Amino acid sequence: MAKDTIAAIATANAKGAVSLIRVSGDEALQCVSRLMKKDLTKAEGYTIVHGTIYDREEPVDNVLVSVFHAPRSYTGEDIVEIGCHGGVFLTRKVLRLILGTGVRMARPGEFTERAFLNGKMDLAQAESVNDLVNAKDDLNARSAIHSVKGSVRKLIDPLEEELTQIIANIEVNIDYPEYDDVHQLTEEEILPAAEKWLKEIRKIIETAENAASVREGIDTVILGRPNVGKSSLLNALLEEDKAIVTDIAGTTRDLVEGTVRFQDITLNLIDTAGIRESEDTVEKIGIERSLKALEKAQLVILVLDATSPLTDEDRELLKLTEDKERIVVWNKTDITPAASDISISAIRGDIDALKQEIIRRYERQLIDANTDTLNNDRQIGLALQAESAMNDAVNALKAGMELDLITIDLEKSWTALKEITGKAGKEDLLDEIFSRFCLGK
Repeated sequence: MAKDTIAAIATANAKGAVSLIRVSGDEALQCVSRLMKKDLTKAEGYTIVHGTIYDREEPVDNVLVSVFHAPRSYTGEDIVEIGCHGGVFLTRKVLRLILGTGVRMARPGEFTERAFLNGKMDLAQAESVNDLVNAKDDLNARSAIHSVKGSVRKLIDPLEEELTQIIANIEVNIDYPEYDDVHQLTEEEILPAAEKWLKEIRKIIETAENAASVREGIDTVILGRPNVGKSSLLNALLEEDKAIVTDIAGTTRDLVEGTVRFQDITLNLIDTAGIRESEDTVEKIGIERSLKALEKAQLVILVLDATSPLTDEDRELLKLTEDKERIVVWNKTDITPAASDISISAIRGDIDALKQEIIRRYERQLIDANTDTLNNDRQIGLALQAESAMNDAVNALKAGMELDLITIDLEKSWTALKEITGKAGKEDLLDEIFSRFCLGK
């Protein structure tokens, strides 16, 4: 990797009490030393030095400088972090002076990229640094900090170890059949180990997908015929008057969206136009958009009117949503009580029964989201690749295929697994295999 020294403002581009400028690379200490007229190369690591930044002979700012010597730093390189007064102009001027010494402006994410390339963290940990910065709630923050501390690697390492052992044993049998002290493996011995491995990764994938559904928010459509109280329910969930509520059927003609969180569950809500037969051109467009939103929805809240019997439109919606994850609620129970466990009065904000049902439905996913698991689509996708390749290997074993052909699928699975943490390659696999055996007898 490039050895040039990089710098960037590490705090928000806004006025504040303190700003932080980070400098990393072989020349970090020398460059900042020249600006401070003080030799930072003699400062011990993990210490703070007080001094002044100068523009030639003119003092610019009094600063506190944190010194970190390679390799015991965030990037694995020499790092200087300059704490200056938090004015936007002042901070940018100090940065310009640093860049004027020959330091290069860092690219977005380059400090963490260098940490990965220098072996300070694996790829899953590097991704989680960004997840931690962008966390929008406690659930996402907890997941990110666990991953920063290596939870994904701890999850993947046992699978990697088991798979390496399977491949290694097969390779030894293929390459060194003449050794008497090498146990001759058969398909019957490899198959149980492969099936056990497949079961383990499927559990990891299922947990990760469950966790992702609640961490990213559940796409939820509020559905019903006109004037059953869909918009009132949206407002009650959001605790604000976002959707227009009237007694006139067909008031909502387009999708109205919002996000609500309770007990670590995030709902990405969409209030839809009431679905019915209509000759109104604008309303028809709204109904078409509602049906498209329904196709993508992970959860449907189907609202029925407790003050009237089921209509043909209600029955059609019940049929339309029967294969979706669905909660059926009876609204307007402030007027007519409904004989249902999930009865609400959206207009009065009495929706506790619905909230409790949502929490009950996603209890399993919440538990999974609070455990160590894979954290994003890239990681889950690679796990699915590993599962698919191992599944092919298992099927080939059952069909009686030769072991040397089975290793092709096993190596695909191994590579996909290693890519989760950013460490993969044929040479790595060979090193892993032959470090376990002493065959030069």
